[in-house]
Amino acid sequence: MSNGLTIGQAATFAGVTVKTVRHYHKLGLVAEPERDSSGYRRYGSAELLRLVQVRTLAAAGVPLAETGPLLDADAEEFATALVAVEQELTSRITELTERRDMLHRLAEGDRALLPDRAVALLERMAGRGFTREEVAASREGLVLARALAPDGLDDYLDALELALDDAPFLALIKQGAEAVDWEPDDPRLEELVDAMADAYLADPQRLKIVTSFQARTETATRYRLISRFGNQSPAGARMADLIEARLRAAGVVIPRG
Repeated sequence: MSNGLTIGQAATFAGVTVKTVRHYHKLGLVAEPERDSSGYRRYGSAELLRLVQVRTLAAAGVPLAETGPLLDADAEEFATALVAVEQELTSRITELTERRDMLHRLAEGDRALLPDRAVALLERMAGRGFTREEVAASREGLVLARALAPDGLDDYLDALELALDDAPFLALIKQGAEAVDWEPDDPRLEELVDAMADAYLADPQRLKIVTSFQARTETATRYRLISRFGNQSPAGARMADLIEARLRAAGVVIPRG
């Protein structure tokens, strides 16, 4: 009875194909065993170990051209090289995990465009009585703001979180959302503007709803794109202009578009 494994058995043991084993032989990565008396090449423990080592390094991303010198290096060089391979694998794992998470976010719609915190706040808005259209407009505004002035997003979300728990101020915000459909000369607009401006000026955290993006925006144009998003109706635009005028008069720095 012959000792050792046939090439097919060796390939199965190492988890590769016979073609791959022959390719390793051709590259000189694994020595071909001598033929036995029956004419078959038999793989012993030394060849199997080398085969498994090559396959393992290849699966870890080590180029085959580097595998031979790596396996033939002394113990210290080999250990150092394995640390580098491990670091590369860790980096790849991190990258693949991020890609997987992004796929999950894509499947969940909003989460592909906005951080979880922003998505949670949009869900809270729906539970606070805002209409589907108002929540959708807020979503689009947050996406735009994140793209144009991402550094201001956290401050804005801080202010929005507080606003959703501030019943009197929340009532003003809801009224402002309704006011965009009023006529621009509706006398109620100025009353609402006064109430909202007073509310902003009474609390620095509320004021961040207006200032969090402009403070970090390089140009007035970017600020105006963000601040006027959702206020594109004549009444909405007039209301935004009047509020900003009131705040400027009180010493709040707001870019002029």
